[in-house]
Amino acid sequence: MSFPARFSQVHQELLEHEVPFFRDQKITDEEQLAFAGRFGPLTQKHPMMRTVEDKPQVIAVDGEDQRADHWYTDISFTPTPSMGMTLRSVVLPPYGGDTMVANGEVAYKQLPAEQREIADRLWAVHTNHAEQPRLGTARGEATRKAFLARRFEAVHRVVRVHPESGEPSLFLGGFAQRLAGMTLRESRPIIDLLQSYVHRPENVARWTWRQGDVLIFDNRNTQHFAVDDYGSHKRGLNRVSITGHTPVGLDGRSSYALEEDR
Repeated sequence: MSFPARFSQVHQELLEHEVPFFRDQKITDEEQLAFAGRFGPLTQKHPMMRTVEDKPQVIAVDGEDQRADHWYTDISFTPTPSMGMTLRSVVLPPYGGDTMVANGEVAYKQLPAEQREIADRLWAVHTNHAEQPRLGTARGEATRKAFLARRFEAVHRVVRVHPESGEPSLFLGGFAQRLAGMTLRESRPIIDLLQSYVHRPENVARWTWRQGDVLIFDNRNTQHFAVDDYGSHKRGLNRVSITGHTPVGLDGRSSYALEEDR
């Protein structure tokens, strides 16, 4: 099979299954960048996160800096969240540290018709000032401080239409803190109800890492979660993100920035 045909197959798998996994690849940063770059322009630098030296497009996901043990969609607090993300194992703990990915497209289909009608009309305010746990370490606090140094807020339709497949999905995650026009208290029960469909066990893939593994997931219709069950052991993954476009709802209306502190 030619390289273009093989890539076309991988791209189709991404659209159909949201998160293709690849065992025992043992690739370099440069090869990971080249692979991710086949899907679209690469994100040059995360707004807050530390990157690998001399490689601003590669983020070192280090358990000593941050443990993202909450469901979220990558940089959904901006008007143009990532299209997708590749992860590659670098340092693994002797146990634990799995990555989970949840399917918002299937979750939307599982909603009762009455709930879908309500969700279709809702907007959610996403902010980086949310879901940032404290590790109680100097490095963890430094990472947390950097992540919260600037406030980002973006407003997205709760139901997003996938730009390639045309399928609707629930577009929420931990950065979605409230619904537009509602208070936090009014918003939380509705968000929690919708999120409960996304996180149903049958809608979640759980990956146990081996050295050299690579995965890519579609950030446009999924949420992900890093399981924090490896104690004080080291866990490191290298992440490369693919630049996304402005999300659009079923009515064709686009996301927009609400606030950005400079």
